[in-house]
Amino acid sequence: MPRIRVLVVDDAVVFRRLVSDELSADPALEVVGTAANGKIALAKLTQVNPDVVILDVEMPEMDGLATLREIRKSHPRLPVVMFSALTERGAEVTLDALSLGATGYFPKPFGTRGMTDSLRVIRTDLIPQIKALCARTTPAPAGPASSRRIAGGSHCGRLDAVPVSNSTGIRSPASPPPARIDVVAVAASTGGPNALTDVLGALPADLPVPVVVVQHMPPTFTRLLADRLNARGPLRVQEGRAGEHLAPGCVWIAPGDFHMSTVGDGGQVRLLVHQGVPENSCRPAADVLFRSVARSFGANVLAVVLTGMGQDGLRGCEVVKEAGGQVIVQDEETSVVWGMPGFVSRAGLADKVLPLPQVALEIVRRARAVRGDGR
Repeated sequence: MPRIRVLVVDDAVVFRRLVSDELSADPALEVVGTAANGKIALAKLTQVNPDVVILDVEMPEMDGLATLREIRKSHPRLPVVMFSALTERGAEVTLDALSLGATGYFPKPFGTRGMTDSLRVIRTDLIPQIKALCARTTPAPAGPASSRRIAGGSHCGRLDAVPVSNSTGIRSPASPPPARIDVVAVAASTGGPNALTDVLGALPADLPVPVVVVQHMPPTFTRLLADRLNARGPLRVQEGRAGEHLAPGCVWIAPGDFHMSTVGDGGQVRLLVHQGVPENSCRPAADVLFRSVARSFGANVLAVVLTGMGQDGLRGCEVVKEAGGQVIVQDEETSVVWGMPGFVSRAGLADKVLPLPQVALEIVRRARAVRGDGR
């Protein structure tokens, strides 16, 4: 297989060399060029023809955001991963970059961690992200319809999951039973902030159920993401806090580095926020949230798995299905990375596999079905 071609853009020569050396040490990757600022990077794009660009934000002459805007004009689908400082300013700029079309981001370790930790983060975070982002450009293997990309992109029709057996013995029905939904639990990772903007922004203000979300992000990032989503849509969106009681038409996003779960409290359900052991190398983890809503709401759960790396959410969806709940996932064509939703789909746990523009409509349809209030 040809190696993944990487262009590294950063004005710090030491960090540029550090990243380049680590990426080059992986046999699947090839650093085909480096650049000290955006102008040089744009000139090199056509020269080196990279498969992915690693782009710093703070640079002289042309910064990362300006460079990203130019890249998107000529290379709308080229994966671009932003270096992101773990600060309030870094989080704001990262969210700006994602809204401008950045494919992902990478917490920049240099200056905040020792050299050993910096190398570890590059190996465990950046390299897997590069491989996952570039994997979506390779042809999908032949297989069940639920695991193949749909021709026609995001404008195609719905794709129902093919009924297949899985490790839990559950068989995914062609259409879900008309069960009442009392909570929507959402999981997302790489590509998730933009997907959440689309989905939550399309939900109506009178949504009759609460929504709880796990988006894999560091502290500060999740609070700022919640603030942005709150300002851009009809629903009230906030970062989850311990003791909050769930209410219809409200959205809670798990805080970075904390698991979020639900627990019954008399006739209500409230949130728990804690720093338990990471699951799937994640905290917050979707599996933690999904298991808890299955305990709190039984069959009255709709789990939604959006774009993201890895398989967080798979085991939680098994528990949701065992409790009688429903699961929908984003399709491959509209996902930045079809990792999390792909695992759920291939396990036969998805009642529907949908293009992103149809996810909100399906949530509303299921949330309003078989309700005593007639909605």
